[in-house]
Amino acid sequence: MSNPISSTSSSNHNFHIVASDLDGTLLLPDHTLGEFTKKTLKKLHEKGMTFIFATGRHHVDVESFRTSAGIPAYMITSNGARVHSPDNELLYSKNLPEDVIQPIVDIIKQDPNHRIHIYRSNDWLTDKEDLKLSKHHQESGFNYSLFDTNNAPTEDIAKLFFTHPDHDHLAEYEQQLKAEFGDRISIAFSTPWCLEMMAPNVSKGDALQAVAQKLGKELEHCVSFGDGMNDVEMLAAAHKGLIMGTAHEKVMKALPNNDIIGSSADEAVAHYLEDHLL
Repeated sequence: MSNPISSTSSSNHNFHIVASDLDGTLLLPDHTLGEFTKKTLKKLHEKGMTFIFATGRHHVDVESFRTSAGIPAYMITSNGARVHSPDNELLYSKNLPEDVIQPIVDIIKQDPNHRIHIYRSNDWLTDKEDLKLSKHHQESGFNYSLFDTNNAPTEDIAKLFFTHPDHDHLAEYEQQLKAEFGDRISIAFSTPWCLEMMAPNVSKGDALQAVAQKLGKELEHCVSFGDGMNDVEMLAAAHKGLIMGTAHEKVMKALPNNDIIGSSADEAVAHYLEDHLL
């Protein structure tokens, strides 16, 4: 999955598209956009470049970051299950097959330590109260409602995901779900503690391709940034895919030829853009 082109020098390359993951990548550790990052994104926009927020988050949540950045950006959300244009037109939408949702929930709900989440077009549903999670979304005000695990909603579901503090424990579930559902779902880790399920062939990489086509541009002119296993397809698809220094080792192993930059705490994405594209 590695992309040998990614090691080439970017200073003299003609980039038109910049795509970045949010948590662990573009956002500060407190899940907000830094002032230097906002200034850099404005400069990119003034230079005529297209910016894309590419995240596992829900699009309602991401709109607040776009407003905070003050630029007309595209939004790839729910790991690529939804794409919105700068004026909020839904350009691309893929839902989980309705008949897999309750069976997946039934497998996961047997372990009381899991927290199950569902992203629907305009809602975020979860099976348990969690005040810590609400803090993650303070900037957007986007918050969850509770759902009944014995009667999960099945229509219009962008993704279903669950969290657990033990990565190896989640990796076992990943294998079980792959064995049971095969190519009827896509599975990705957004963080080592969060396992996510989307429709088949959904990834940030596929969604990035869809945005490029809409713009009439090639990914040869795209630079992307990420830190999670759900970023690998996007990092491989772009001409230059940059991995955060704080990324999980699985990401580094999947893309051994890709350059590594600093951390989100240091606003490394904005510094890279300032040094190489501006």
